[in-house]
Amino acid sequence: MLLPHRMYQLSEKAVTLEWEPRIDPEISVQVRRLKRQIEEEPFPGLEELVPAYASLTLFYNPILIRKYYPNLSAAHWVERWLEQKIKDLSNQTTLSAVRLIEIPVLYGGEYGPDLEEVATLCGVSTHEVIQLHSQAVYQVYMLGFVPGFAYMGGLNERLHTPRKTTPRAQVPAGSVGIAGAQTGIYPMTIPGGWQIIGRTSRPLFDIEQNPPALLQAGDKITFIPVTSF
Repeated sequence: MLLPHRMYQLSEKAVTLEWEPRIDPEISVQVRRLKRQIEEEPFPGLEELVPAYASLTLFYNPILIRKYYPNLSAAHWVERWLEQKIKDLSNQTTLSAVRLIEIPVLYGGEYGPDLEEVATLCGVSTHEVIQLHSQAVYQVYMLGFVPGFAYMGGLNERLHTPRKTTPRAQVPAGSVGIAGAQTGIYPMTIPGGWQIIGRTSRPLFDIEQNPPALLQAGDKITFIPVTSF
């Protein structure tokens, strides 16, 4: 049975199912379980499923739905279909095996220009920042912002740090950052406002691979401190 949630039309081509807006492993499991169940039995006209921390959005083709189901509006039909899926949702729905992925990180210096600032804001030493950050096991909750950018929960509360007041025009690919209660890795060189504490040499996004993004929702991540690339 799903935790408390609400359903609403995001547009004439999309419906969103939303749980309580928080970072919660149990909610994440329900998002991924429902996504998997829908993927296994999609309806005609379903175009894309977009999971987030506490929501799942279904994008669909209303013209195709009306072709198959002319007696209801597309939006009404999708809502009724999704309500039935929620009723049918079983805890036995198979999820992909959880992957544990190690990410080597060179902390500080030119690769982690905000390490000292994070240490100051958190009232700890730079060594403690590295230790606290690398000792945790993180969960990838969602991909967003740019292709391959994984939002991870599990950051030690002592390292919760606000975004930078002024974002950088360019953050190098592989940069490991902190923003609030999250940590993440920039998969490509782009502007960004996260506090950068290190960098990895491991590629996070490759269009030639399938899937292109190394990290996927549900993955477990550990960061391994290294002294050189």
